Amino acid sequence: MLDPLAFYKCLSEDTRLKSLLLITLKGELCVCDLTQALELSQPNVSRHLSELIRCELLKDELRGKWVYYKLNESLPTWAISVLHQ
Repeated sequence: MLDPLAFYKCLSEDTRLKSLLLITLKGELCVCDLTQALELSQPNVSRHLSELIRCELLKDELRGKWVYYKLNESLPTWAISVLHQ
């Protein structure tokens, strides 16, 4: 179970927060979408997405040569509510 402190610590970095909010708005995105939206390099974005997966905020899915990221469906209701606000 995700505790609030761990949730907010994971979001304390600007790139992770922006990535997570974009994914929340769009439903799912690939690294190429995020690199363009955030104007950051692919390795930089990938590193932050890996951290969001480690925090169990995101899930990834490989489709062909692209990896798509979406919110972890097992996030607690309070966490989803925070992201949508």
